[in-house]
Amino acid sequence: MAELSRRAPPSPFDVRRLPGFAFVAMFTFFALYLPIVVLVFYAFNAGESVAVWEGFSLRWFKSAWSNEVVQEAALRSFLIATLAAAIATVAATLAALATTRTPPYRGLTFKYAFINQPLMVPEIVTAVALLIVFSRIKVWTGYSGLGYLVLAHAAFCIPFAYLPIRARLEAMDLTLEKAAADLYATPWQAFRRVTLPLLRPGIIAGFMLAFVISLDDVVITEFVKSGGQDTLPTYMLGQLRRIVTPEINAIATVFLAISVVIVTAFFLITRRRE
Repeated sequence: MAELSRRAPPSPFDVRRLPGFAFVAMFTFFALYLPIVVLVFYAFNAGESVAVWEGFSLRWFKSAWSNEVVQEAALRSFLIATLAAAIATVAATLAALATTRTPPYRGLTFKYAFINQPLMVPEIVTAVALLIVFSRIKVWTGYSGLGYLVLAHAAFCIPFAYLPIRARLEAMDLTLEKAAADLYATPWQAFRRVTLPLLRPGIIAGFMLAFVISLDDVVITEFVKSGGQDTLPTYMLGQLRRIVTPEINAIATVFLAISVVIVTAFFLITRRRE
């Protein structure tokens, strides 16, 4: 027994030591990122082919920048994404406060699942459901503006905004809020002067994540939009059905750069501790 007690404890399991792990990991990254690298590379092609390199040029970026249809679709995309992200962030903040600033009770787990339902259900199902609901509303009201796209994107983006906000709230210490209540602060005063400043990084992160999801969305937009309401992703999809030119590569490269910047900022904000 003494000999057994002197033995070194077993080393923790490390998946990186499994045979073939390095090969599988490298192959996965290669398969994921090689198409993106090729897309970005041919965005700078001087010729009209997306398969034959004819020299370096910014021709297609200039072409996309001066394309009035692309400009209109881009402005529409940013408008919808901004409004949808703002609505989703407000709703997600209220939901996060309601599910984290109360003692545990029966049904709380169900509320978590209900709020995160768009993450678990295939997006095509959500798109069809929104199409059915909004088509009836269009018939009753006669209105067919961008409001439907904004509401559809906001509904889909709520769980994406909810996750970082809830995580921030769960990591916050309740001591300061209790101290404010002991000093006769009203619930609104305690929220505005204590909770909200501490929660601000989570709210910003939730807004940014919802903005990226809305900006890149294709499926829900394709089902809900009316005629003449193309966003930049649906415009690109329509162009790919007709003819593929490096202009689409250039637009996709700009989209990629915007997404990388926002996701990087999201990562830095979520790491912030106040």
